[in-house]
Amino acid sequence: MKAAVYEGIERIVLREVPVPELTENEILIKIKCCAICGTDLRIYHHGNPTVVPPTITGHELSGVITKTGKNVKNFKEGERVTIATSIPCLECPACRKRQYNICDNLKGIGYQYQGGFAEYMKVPEQALKADYLLKLPEGVSFEEASLSEPFACVINGQGLSGVKKGDIVLIIGAGPIGAMHVALAKINGATKVILADLIPERLDLAKQLPVDYLINTSQKELKEEVMKITEGQGADVVIVAVPSSKAQEEGLAVTAKRGRLNLFGGLPKTNPTTAFNTNLIHYREIFVHGSYGSVADQQRKALQLFAEKRIDAKKFISLTLPIEKIIEGYHISEEKRVYRVVITL
Repeated sequence: MKAAVYEGIERIVLREVPVPELTENEILIKIKCCAICGTDLRIYHHGNPTVVPPTITGHELSGVITKTGKNVKNFKEGERVTIATSIPCLECPACRKRQYNICDNLKGIGYQYQGGFAEYMKVPEQALKADYLLKLPEGVSFEEASLSEPFACVINGQGLSGVKKGDIVLIIGAGPIGAMHVALAKINGATKVILADLIPERLDLAKQLPVDYLINTSQKELKEEVMKITEGQGADVVIVAVPSSKAQEEGLAVTAKRGRLNLFGGLPKTNPTTAFNTNLIHYREIFVHGSYGSVADQQRKALQLFAEKRIDAKKFISLTLPIEKIIEGYHISEEKRVYRVVITL
């Protein structure tokens, strides 16, 4: 089969590799689409200790079942599927609390398991045990389905932030994840959604979204603009969807009393600290929290929102490219002037 093989830092080679062999408890899927995620870019440039080359990355994927092991139940050849990619052990303390996304022994598709930048991918037995292989609803395309995993992460984040009717929500970062946050915040009942970014092209893209205010922070002060919009109160929910300590600090400064600050974007491991004015947290009773990944039920919810057309997933896809152009897709994604680039097979 054809695969984009990660052979080390900044080395991805398109070549023929064997089709994965199945055990009695596994499934083989023919990949139709696999979107390029920011974590794929980080692996490409910096590596990851859990990703051992040569291997196949890619985890935002969809495809068709082509073969099932003889012990597999509830799935059959020809079914259209996607997968919740961070697979829990089901045994650790976090898993016993059903907090599967923060499992102590989490293993990921495209990390410890071979990923979706290939013609075929094996669904590991543990994914089936966890009920992490998901059937696509009618009317959801393969391209749309490949975005159900990142949208599930957005669902997780806003669930933890408690976004609700009447909230003013500020999202810092107008990339594909920030765009998804805008769409979901409106569905969750936010009365005003504010989107801020440094890159004008991203703010231009965001004009197609149900956003109420756009702030170009390369030209205007975030705090000044947010306080104008909120009549000096700040935002009820602030979601920092960029890996920036400065953005986290600025987000805290514009969080309302008893507001919620979501540190959605993780910082680089080489510089993971932020200098918070904790008196703001103390005197304004601000709740600060993180959110990481998602679970299968949240991805099912994402697929249902797509199927019901409450979310137009196509808006978050800027470009589709064949696997032969995957490196071009990586470079386009890095320009930060597009949403998701989807690789098709």
